[in-house]
Amino acid sequence: MVKLSSQGSRDALWYKNAIFYELYVRAFHDSNGDGHGDLPGVIQKLDYLQALGVDCIWLLPIYPSPLRDDGYDIADYYSVLPEYGTLDDFRRLVEEVHRRGMRIITDLVLNHTSDQHPWFQAARADRNSPYRDYYVWSDDNQKYKEARIIFLDTETSNWTWDAQAGQYYWHRFYSSQPDLNYDNPAVRQEMLNVMRFWLDIGVDGFRADAVPYLYEREGTNCENLPETHAYLKEIRAYLDQHYPDRVLLAEANQWPKDVRQYFGDGDEFHMGFHFPVMPRIYMALRRGDNRSLEWILKRTPPIPENCQWCVFLRNHDELTLEMVTEEERQWMWQEYAPDPRMRLNLGIRRRLAPLLDNDRRKIELANSLLFSLPGSPIIYYGDEIGMGDNIWLFDRNGVRTPMQWLPEEKGGFSSAPVDAFYAPMIQGEPYGPQRVNVASQQAQPGSLLDFTRRLISLRKANPILGWGDFTWLDAGCHAVAAYLRSDGTERLLILNNLSGELQPVHVLIPGLETATTYDIFNSTPGPGVANYRLELSLAPYAYRWLRLE
Repeated sequence: MVKLSSQGSRDALWYKNAIFYELYVRAFHDSNGDGHGDLPGVIQKLDYLQALGVDCIWLLPIYPSPLRDDGYDIADYYSVLPEYGTLDDFRRLVEEVHRRGMRIITDLVLNHTSDQHPWFQAARADRNSPYRDYYVWSDDNQKYKEARIIFLDTETSNWTWDAQAGQYYWHRFYSSQPDLNYDNPAVRQEMLNVMRFWLDIGVDGFRADAVPYLYEREGTNCENLPETHAYLKEIRAYLDQHYPDRVLLAEANQWPKDVRQYFGDGDEFHMGFHFPVMPRIYMALRRGDNRSLEWILKRTPPIPENCQWCVFLRNHDELTLEMVTEEERQWMWQEYAPDPRMRLNLGIRRRLAPLLDNDRRKIELANSLLFSLPGSPIIYYGDEIGMGDNIWLFDRNGVRTPMQWLPEEKGGFSSAPVDAFYAPMIQGEPYGPQRVNVASQQAQPGSLLDFTRRLISLRKANPILGWGDFTWLDAGCHAVAAYLRSDGTERLLILNNLSGELQPVHVLIPGLETATTYDIFNSTPGPGVANYRLELSLAPYAYRWLRLE
């Protein structure tokens, strides 16, 4: 059972049972007809998100940027990209989100800036500039050789020669994104200033991008270094002192034992993405076998009581395969990305519905896992209606296409001519807006959108899923993922048939000799427990959430 410490009540730990919605402003809704989504457009759709049951909106970067990396290459931390609107538009968005009882977090890119940022322009122009030391420079490209190259498809080195500066500069991502130098106290203070600016506007926290790479040290892989954790603890202490109700979410694409460090003793990040569980959901579904999921969750260490994992099925990046074996990676590519264009770096650039063959049973089952495994779930915009992808677009843009609101050519996204859209609308069967859109699914009981809304409602009505303990159970076969969520007074038995065949289930429930059950999805009595055992049959890709009473 979760014991609440002096660090706060359940209200203060709202994020432990929250539903997050990842929203790409450019893709969501265009209010002024220029073909680009914008902040006023998001405001116009807040009622939709509220009705869906969203607790917290996560915005991808909204800052001025040359957009070499869709806004993660920031040119000004203190303003808004003009195509998205103004700071006043953002202030109004925050106010309207809060008025509806929701929260909003934004991306905080700590690791790097754009090479167009005034800091970098000043740094490359003058070795004596105070901004020179804002970045990491070298006369040769031989330092930090043990650091891996992350964007293997586009970069051959973590160093890039700058002719104007007469030196190499360090970058862990694209060469257009020079890394900041966190050995410089001015940089560390600058990032606290950035945080304060947006927190004073009213944001409820930050999703901190690429946090493992802040520091460099010779003889290491330049990831997860002690210096990085020391600075992140400073950030958390600052937040706790001045903005105690806000949240920090770590993007650390690492193994669970490494991500565990980013929670500290409950004094670093409040939340952290559980990256390796995500590909194993897909592995389990394709193989009809729970062992890959069980393997990673049994290697997930306990975290402090005031912390929480974030789990997801898809997001704005590729479906990462960094934390699987080479054999598993090749198998995943073969099964889920047979066309080489579907692959990117060490991952897959496809959306949820196409990955799961647009099979409603599989999509529901994947969401059953997402919403019942440990952690707070994140929904990627458009996945709640089953949007498709466009593998012919550059890089990761294929999963960042316009949101489909209406059954028409433009999808209700914008009044602009379609050739003025920032990216093409998905067209044709079975994913075009004429078939897949919000309006049609709102009017259709039993639609995927209706299912998602019900699922969110059930999750909220059963906070044990956010707070409770997690225990794997033996279902008598590997085709069924069976586990118990409990908090000492309440128990939920979750059963997921990962296979395309009918499965007889014989679940042993230690410590519970007899019990009745209630199916919370169907609002009907379920099978009883006798002699510590529950028996039933699960249809192909079926799931049951049973309250033990």
